[in-house]
Amino acid sequence: MKFFLDLFPALAFFAAYYIGGIYVATSVLIVSMFALVLIYWLWKRELHKMHLITAIIVAFFGGLTLYIHDPAFIKFKPTALYAVFSLALLLSHVIGEKVLLQRIPQTALQIPDPVWRRINFAWAIFFAFCAVLNLYVASNFDESTWVKFKTFGFSALMLVFMLSHIPFIARYLPQEK
Repeated sequence: MKFFLDLFPALAFFAAYYIGGIYVATSVLIVSMFALVLIYWLWKRELHKMHLITAIIVAFFGGLTLYIHDPAFIKFKPTALYAVFSLALLLSHVIGEKVLLQRIPQTALQIPDPVWRRINFAWAIFFAFCAVLNLYVASNFDESTWVKFKTFGFSALMLVFMLSHIPFIARYLPQEK
């Protein structure tokens, strides 16, 4: 359920793009991101920081897109977002006692600090790669291709990247007796 809820703004953006174009899609994305923040607040009674940061970045770049009437700003949004995530993950290696991913509450995984540091660093590199990849696709392909890649390409890349972690964390999963 959570996965589909998190994917809703991207799918709404995609559908709105094909119904009304980039400016309608941008408006839908802004509204759906803040709706996602509100839904999590009502559901869990907590502010989901990643969604809030994403909503603010979407509002900024989407607002510029709508105000200036130039889709370049919304195309740059994934690059900015991925760069922020990458930088936050990298900075957590030198700020605080634990890396950022290790600070997420978990009950099932008991992973040693050095492994957390490697996982955190891998995610930082992954997000930096995605930032650069978005710039490449947005600059070298037409808008329709970029919309498809933003919606489905990055989702697929993230899924593959998450699955690639399984061999490294499998030994730390709880074992059934």
